[in-house]
Amino acid sequence: MKVSLFITCLSDAIYPRVGEAMVRLLAAHGVRLDFPPVQTCCGQPSYNSGYWDETRVAAKTILEAFDDSDFVVCPSGSCTYMIHHYPELFVDEPVWLEKAKRLEAKAYEFTQFLVQVLGITDLGAHFPHKVTYHPSCHGSRLLGVKDEPMALLSAVKGLEFVPLPYGEDCCGFGGTFAIKMPDISGAMVTEKVDHIKETEAEVLVGLDMACLMNIAGNLRYRNEPVRVMHLAELLYEGVQTG
Repeated sequence: MKVSLFITCLSDAIYPRVGEAMVRLLAAHGVRLDFPPVQTCCGQPSYNSGYWDETRVAAKTILEAFDDSDFVVCPSGSCTYMIHHYPELFVDEPVWLEKAKRLEAKAYEFTQFLVQVLGITDLGAHFPHKVTYHPSCHGSRLLGVKDEPMALLSAVKGLEFVPLPYGEDCCGFGGTFAIKMPDISGAMVTEKVDHIKETEAEVLVGLDMACLMNIAGNLRYRNEPVRVMHLAELLYEGVQTG
């Protein structure tokens, strides 16, 4: 099967180690990831701002990039769910609508692919640290990714998991929301970090680097020594040391 990596803008430009961890973890289980270099932004910023014509341009590039892939794996529930909006963008364009439906059916967030497609929950990782988890809004509420990360974390040897109080509350990022309403966004992420401090966790883990970037910024601003990691990074580090 041809499995392709949809890297997302943030992981590509700012957090490449997330993609590297995904590639190495999947390679260890016999999955060699293809990487179409033509891929671009999924179009979510323009879509959420109402610029649907511009979004269609980006979406067509993504649809062409992954048209011949059997599976598409992405380190972001937010960007993965954006693909679920593609069919509504092309309701009046039958050829593109069909491509959009095909991509929607074969696009998976990273933990979804590990657990649902490969049937893997235990990667043999060892991570002797106190960890809490932030479930990002798009991934947990819209894409329905809830059990998969928990199954993967529970299999990590030595890991002490601490539930995050009010974990399902939004971190306040929301893409352009953080720019347009900075005071509200700032208050939300401050509250999120207050709850992270309550757990006394050494590590905060999540599935979406946009949310983690927002939370990490507040942690650094407050000089809190909490390490922030994508789950793929934690698992890969745990495999290396395990």
